[in-house]
Amino acid sequence: MKDSKTIRKEFIEFFEAKNHKVVKSAPVIPINDPTLLFTNAGMNQFKDIFLGKKKPEYPRAVDSQKCIRAGGKHNDLEEVGRDGYHHTFFEMLGNWSFADYYKKEAIQWAWELLTEVWKLPKEKLFATVHESDEEAYNIWKEVTDIDHSHIEYHGDKDNFWEMGTTGPCGPCSEIHYDRGENTCHMKDVEGHKCAVNGECHRYIEIWNLVFMQFYREEDRSLSPLKDQYVDTGAGFERICQILQNKNSNYDTDLFVPIIEKIAEISGVAYHQDERGVSHRVIADHIRALSFALADGGMPSNEGRGYVLRRILRRAARHGRLLNMKKTFLQDLVDVIVDVMGDHFVELKEKKAHIKLIIKAEEERFNTTLDKGLD
Repeated sequence: MKDSKTIRKEFIEFFEAKNHKVVKSAPVIPINDPTLLFTNAGMNQFKDIFLGKKKPEYPRAVDSQKCIRAGGKHNDLEEVGRDGYHHTFFEMLGNWSFADYYKKEAIQWAWELLTEVWKLPKEKLFATVHESDEEAYNIWKEVTDIDHSHIEYHGDKDNFWEMGTTGPCGPCSEIHYDRGENTCHMKDVEGHKCAVNGECHRYIEIWNLVFMQFYREEDRSLSPLKDQYVDTGAGFERICQILQNKNSNYDTDLFVPIIEKIAEISGVAYHQDERGVSHRVIADHIRALSFALADGGMPSNEGRGYVLRRILRRAARHGRLLNMKKTFLQDLVDVIVDVMGDHFVELKEKKAHIKLIIKAEEERFNTTLDKGLD
């Protein structure tokens, strides 16, 4: 079984061998971008290149971007811990082309990495393309040996990517993995059929290849961009789930050590069903907090600070549900550093600072909570 460190390394080295510049992840607290609460996608740090405001220093790049989606438009907070794949913090593996290669190479290399390096069974992979993108549909047929019945056209909702209401945009091609019939949670629903982009969790999207070729104008019309770009995002936690043959991201080596520590501190055993919601919420939230604080975030009463305070208090409240009355969140930071600190060295460098802020904030919340309960 491949561990998460190997999987991340193999992705980066695969594209480095194809002349991609290895780029450091941008911080999760955006620098000079008031439009964003948190860095929520790999393309955030390259936005000015796509907007034509900045010349790229290299034609190709590869990275693993730290992302937080909590608050604002992308808000998965309430879903976290209830299923196996929603997170506040996650990593997005990405390869990028700035007016260099285009659809053919992006598709060919994604298929090569998935099937030749990671040896995923080809019959379990499905590709979707935008209903207008016959070019991408034909490329899938020409440059890969995917089963042709596994290439599907889908509409704007799933296969057209936009940066905002105006700006660079384009069709995308998603790669989905069939986790098998037994993973469908809607088997008993009358008339239910498992489908890619359907309602059940059987088919999981693992990689999105975005082909930026248009500019969305104020009147919603599309103009061709001067240059064409490739912007891809592969969900690291989901890929670990598949390569480690697990049914949930929380069963991978990215989360198991944290969940085991929570069970040890609380004395409450972990279960993979709804009895484990609190363990999963805490494990997810402590990752988001550690990375946000390492990158300069601070809990406060407004903006992103308020979101961080809310995440911390939500984790602490789930600690109460596991009978933990004293502060405990800072004790989980060491585990995060063990799991991820080799790649994200800022966690090691800021460990003492992260623990200090979390402890002080949790103590404050506990005092408020105890007063309220009394």
